[in-house]
Amino acid sequence: MHDSQAQHWLARSRAAVWHPCTQMKRHETLPIIPIARADGIWLEDFDGKRYIDGVSSWWVNLFGHNQPRIKQALKDQLDTLEHVILAGFTHQPVVELSERLAALTGLGHAFYGSDGASATEIALKMSFHYWRNHGQTQKTRFLSLEHSYHGETVGALAVTDVPLFSDTYAPLLQHNLRAPSPDARLAAPRETAADVARRAASALESLLQQHGHEIAAFIIEPLVQGAAGMVMYDPLYLAEARRLCDQYRVHLIADEIAVGFGRTGTLFACEQAAIRADFLCLSKGITGGYLPLSCVLTTDDIYAAFYDDDVSRGFLHSHSYTGNALACRAALTVLDIFEDEQVIAANLATAALFSRHLAEIAAHPAVRHFRQRGMIWAFDVDCQRADFGPAFFSLMLQQGCLVRPIGKTVYFMPPYIIEESHMRQLVDATLMALTQLLAGDRPSSRPETALP
Repeated sequence: MHDSQAQHWLARSRAAVWHPCTQMKRHETLPIIPIARADGIWLEDFDGKRYIDGVSSWWVNLFGHNQPRIKQALKDQLDTLEHVILAGFTHQPVVELSERLAALTGLGHAFYGSDGASATEIALKMSFHYWRNHGQTQKTRFLSLEHSYHGETVGALAVTDVPLFSDTYAPLLQHNLRAPSPDARLAAPRETAADVARRAASALESLLQQHGHEIAAFIIEPLVQGAAGMVMYDPLYLAEARRLCDQYRVHLIADEIAVGFGRTGTLFACEQAAIRADFLCLSKGITGGYLPLSCVLTTDDIYAAFYDDDVSRGFLHSHSYTGNALACRAALTVLDIFEDEQVIAANLATAALFSRHLAEIAAHPAVRHFRQRGMIWAFDVDCQRADFGPAFFSLMLQQGCLVRPIGKTVYFMPPYIIEESHMRQLVDATLMALTQLLAGDRPSSRPETALP
């Protein structure tokens, strides 16, 4: 019964669904897994096999699947208002969410989108338009880090430095600038992560000295560059970036789409450098993985630059589901859970426990640059196999674990509800997968394409 259902949905999916970040031809040999249900940290297929969701379903599911408080909040909201146009109208959930985010960040105005790339687009357009409204029409370019990722729409790709994406669509993209990454793995012997951050900040200053007059904003993933392979760096770089952006009159956009809502150990990563960005982009975990929503928070000064009788000086951006009431209610419940259950403090203990279990992996002879920031763990694997990523992914699935490498970087970004038994299963499965893959290690004929 279950097997026939699985094959039924697998066949229909292959015929009709074009999956994201996927070379569909790979699924001739690597089956797509039809998921029937989910609860807590577990995904369950139609055969009843369960998988630990070790990547929070692409980094969105903070408190596990089938979370009772978020479910109940959505049910309650359905009885009053599911959605209303936000142009000329408003509603309670969007007002309350905007007020609470302002109180948490010190950024007083919220503009809503549907996903992370939309948030990037909004922030870039808003920065450009701010300078235009102030007569600084030469400020039309943007600066981002090497190996950065900010989304896959055309505007977002123009500040993304993942060759698979940016090279493919290069003819469509605006030419922008890149600053060296403060990647802590670049430390020379006897150097610290802070030394790397200072060196990268010096290069950033050189770029701003040369091009600050034409740069509208510097966009950055605070503390962790996700799609680059969970690149981690010292908070000192953020503090220096803030200082330099102020000095050269360039906006600072903090893309906390992946790292916000507790993922790096504080509610927002920028807190660890004691800075406030001009724009803060949020999405992914904002609704706990339940509904699409993104938000761009900004300052009173930037908001004031658009407040005018002239319509063309207003911010020209919209989409039909802006500030959706259901999504905003889910986000409010996420904030309630953080407050009521003291999630940040609880995560400190959870992270320490998982790190102790992961010490076995950190000590593995093929593991390089084991690293951790809050509830994110990553390591690089010294392996010549061209198919390392998909092969590791497949072996982990066989052992009931969803872990999706980025190239030859393995990372864990589990829901915050992870328990010690889950940690042990992930560690044991990883060690087994490494043993099998390294036993069959062979020279690579071409570099593997990294897909997160």
